[in-house]
Amino acid sequence: MTEVEGHRIEPLSAATWPAFAAMVERNAGLFSGCWCIHFHCHPDPPERREIGNRALKERLVREGRAHAALVFDGDEAIAWAQFGPVDELPNIHHRKEWLRTVEALPDYRITCVYVDRRHRRSGMAEIAVRGALELIADQGGGRVESYPHDLPPDKKMSSSFIYNATRTMYERLGFQYDRPKGAGNCVMATTVA
Repeated sequence: MTEVEGHRIEPLSAATWPAFAAMVERNAGLFSGCWCIHFHCHPDPPERREIGNRALKERLVREGRAHAALVFDGDEAIAWAQFGPVDELPNIHHRKEWLRTVEALPDYRITCVYVDRRHRRSGMAEIAVRGALELIADQGGGRVESYPHDLPPDKKMSSSFIYNATRTMYERLGFQYDRPKGAGNCVMATTVA
């Protein structure tokens, strides 16, 4: 366990699965019922269709093949940032473009940040990413990439569609802009000791 600005951060695990599952269920399965399984699946495994996103995510968590920082308010998980090595999270949006432009694989990538709708616009996304960076440091650190939305200053977008926060948030956290990735996204990177 670690703490970021008074919020308890716990890794996603068999022990924290019930709190994670409760948050996902409160929020309609996250983005249209994906349970944040999309980034684990390239190619799409047959069991995803057979057992569904929830069961597959739970299996990956119990097998130690799904990592995230969960932000807690008391006993309730209220936000999360999914992270892992590239082989654990091989599927990203604009993957083909990323593959064409990558010079070196990162040690970790942050693929999804989600905040319970009751806690949005309160800094929880930033706390979740800071929690993920702490957990990455505990696992040995290295180069970390993330793929946030790169919105022009005058463009507004609903927070329910911003699955990996914004470039400006990652800049506040010390990430450096690396390159564009698809329309409206970019690659940001930092090194964690």
